[in-house]
Amino acid sequence: MPAGAIISGLREGHRVRMASRIFKADLARAAQVFSCCRDIVTSGGVIAYPTDTFYGLGVDPVNRAAVTKLFVIKGRHARQPILLLIPDVSSVKDWVAEVTPQAEALMKRFWPGPLTLVFKAKEGIVPEITAGTGTIGLRIPGNPLTLRLLTYLGTALTGTSANISGERSLETAEEAAAAVGGSVDLILDGGRTAGGKPSTVVDVTSDRLKMIREGAIPFAALQEQIIHLIVRDTA
Repeated sequence: MPAGAIISGLREGHRVRMASRIFKADLARAAQVFSCCRDIVTSGGVIAYPTDTFYGLGVDPVNRAAVTKLFVIKGRHARQPILLLIPDVSSVKDWVAEVTPQAEALMKRFWPGPLTLVFKAKEGIVPEITAGTGTIGLRIPGNPLTLRLLTYLGTALTGTSANISGERSLETAEEAAAAVGGSVDLILDGGRTAGGKPSTVVDVTSDRLKMIREGAIPFAALQEQIIHLIVRDTA
């Protein structure tokens, strides 16, 4: 498909209108594709890209105007915070005010992977990211392509799903194009994502874990990890 093409057609009973560039990710031209993604993100644009669960929408999380675009594209309520995907554990300090021993244990055991941890946010974070909660959700994705992209960018990306709010999550670049293709600048086609359950979300703002959403990682697995930490610390 040529870059910049506008394609109208029917896919599974829905009219498809794709106005964004779609780049197939492959090792031979990964640097070229990632460079295009970086140019778009640093200029305030929006990309759709695969994560370890579904396709997500990525913008520069320190660019307030870009973050606002996400809410418009998705029809998302302003009271809903936006999680971030980060390239490595060292990036956590750029976004959070405190990391508890429990959070450290979960990061060590389950990152990279589909576990979103909710921390106390650092001061100065774009308010739309936290939605006034004072907290921020972070995850290191397990998808190798996503991780390579984040490492290339050297920064975080918003990781909210690429679907319109209230509609089903998207597993392919074609589905992302049908849903939001006319509103994003580039779609990184990394093939079909794992799908299934979304990431598990856990609040680690205190020593007492708060399970917000059970997803790809069962709560029982998280609790077992924390019990091991407690036993080890009291032994």
